[in-house]
Amino acid sequence: MSHSVVLSSPATETVQRSCDFTIAICTYDGAGRIPAVLERLRQQLGAQGVRWEVFVIDNNSSDSTEAVVRQYQQNWPSDIPLRYFFEARQGAAYARQLAMEKAKSELVGFLDDDNLPADDWVAAAYAFGQEHPHVGAYGSQIQGEFEGALPDDFHRIQSFFALTQRGDTAHVYQPRLRVLPPSAGLVVRRRAWLNHVPAQLILTGRHDEQMLTGEDLEAITHIRRGNWEIWHNPAMKVWHQIPARRLQRSYLLAFFRGIGLSRHVTRMLSMPFWQRPFMFWVYVANDLGKALHHVLTYRTLLKTHTVSACELQLYLSSLISPFYIWGILIKRRLR
Repeated sequence: MSHSVVLSSPATETVQRSCDFTIAICTYDGAGRIPAVLERLRQQLGAQGVRWEVFVIDNNSSDSTEAVVRQYQQNWPSDIPLRYFFEARQGAAYARQLAMEKAKSELVGFLDDDNLPADDWVAAAYAFGQEHPHVGAYGSQIQGEFEGALPDDFHRIQSFFALTQRGDTAHVYQPRLRVLPPSAGLVVRRRAWLNHVPAQLILTGRHDEQMLTGEDLEAITHIRRGNWEIWHNPAMKVWHQIPARRLQRSYLLAFFRGIGLSRHVTRMLSMPFWQRPFMFWVYVANDLGKALHHVLTYRTLLKTHTVSACELQLYLSSLISPFYIWGILIKRRLR
């Protein structure tokens, strides 16, 4: 069972029943990271005419995240409600679902606790939503800020780190390209989410016991299947801070294993039901072929070259993804 706790400062005790824009910061053990995000939000420019609120969704943290938010509430601008919620079920999918249920606006913007928005992010996000009412979700332009040294040939795996440099012109994500924006810096139309995204996704997000990811892509795919357009909005800029520990070989291998294991869900969900049995075998053959080719090409480097090892881990995990996902679904039914 999940539960949420709302903590409001005196200045935000009475929250308006309607507002224009909600920002949800989903965090796990983010006491050391949350302040930088909140400071960026406190300094937003051009949003004077926008009624907006900020949520911190504490996803079962064991550190002082709650205390940090309480402290910020004491000196937070009175016209921008800052609210705290606790979600006991660990996994970003649960945190985002809670944000959607509690938001008082039609537009909900998601920031992770390592995402620093530009000073005009709120204004740019709200303006785009108003100008494009047919868009169900739209992503930001995301640049990386790396704390440690990058592995050799990092460019080969960079796209998996929620870094989206997809041009300076706003455009729709075409379904045939099978590319979608990540949840970092994503804005979603609340009506599209509540009408089309299941309350219980198959993928729930990374946590201490597993690195299974892809819950954001699963949710966005459901929105697209509901006949909403998904767009890229370069006017929204976010800097994604990536600490040195996330560039270490052990972390990267686990990270790519999680990406691979989740792929069966996002692959099958994006295609008509009648195509899935046929495409299942196409993907099995494709993943097996990529894995074998990779081993033959990089067999002497796999123990020392981190990026090559990560790519192989991705192909192998993608190959077993259907069986892994079926196992998860069977366990859920037996509970």
